[in-house]
Amino acid sequence: MSSTSRGSSRTTVSRSKATPSPSAAAATGSASGARPRPSDKLNPKTIDPFAEPQRSPSAFAAIYSKGGVPCRLVHGSVKHKLQWERLPETIQFDPVLVTLAEGLKETRHPYTFVSQEGFKELLMVPGAQQKALPLLPKLAVALKGALVHTDDGVFERGLNGLVQLSAVVGPSLNIHLKNLLTSLSKRLMDKRYKEQVTTALQKLEQYGGKESLGIIKSKIPTYSSICS
Repeated sequence: MSSTSRGSSRTTVSRSKATPSPSAAAATGSASGARPRPSDKLNPKTIDPFAEPQRSPSAFAAIYSKGGVPCRLVHGSVKHKLQWERLPETIQFDPVLVTLAEGLKETRHPYTFVSQEGFKELLMVPGAQQKALPLLPKLAVALKGALVHTDDGVFERGLNGLVQLSAVVGPSLNIHLKNLLTSLSKRLMDKRYKEQVTTALQKLEQYGGKESLGIIKSKIPTYSSICS
């Protein structure tokens, strides 16, 4: 064999040793990727305790998203309003009015606006008294939930809803009044709400008649009657 042939053969062998096959390279890469890095021990994966957890939708939000409340929020340049899918007077109060009352506990937009405005507007339709009377036990429970809520905005919406309901059903609400006044007596001690709660109590007395005064005084002895 010539010296030229021997040199060429040695060069070919050297190249084959220096360059690994594709399968060998893949195996090496896989093995190196599987090995833990020193930094993994120094920086283990942790859960951020300050990260805001994903909140599941509330019952009202779920019902609203499925069309259970037949109205939608319309954003205006000056103020918002509700657009009903059909005439409010044709809407079944059971369960829509109860759902709206339960929605008064919401703290996120647009549910806060939809619940309070929808509750108010339904109570303004002709025949609202007859439609609301059978639902008073459920409505009282829903309003109680808003009145005892720690969020100030929720309490205010619950207080407004209570006065609105009292204006419609009158003395029929008295049977539930004592249970609803507990949170009002507590808020009455807060200077921020003293005037607002006092005004609400006066409305409850006005709409509830003479019987309501005794109920109010039993829970809030310092209350002064509008007739005194």
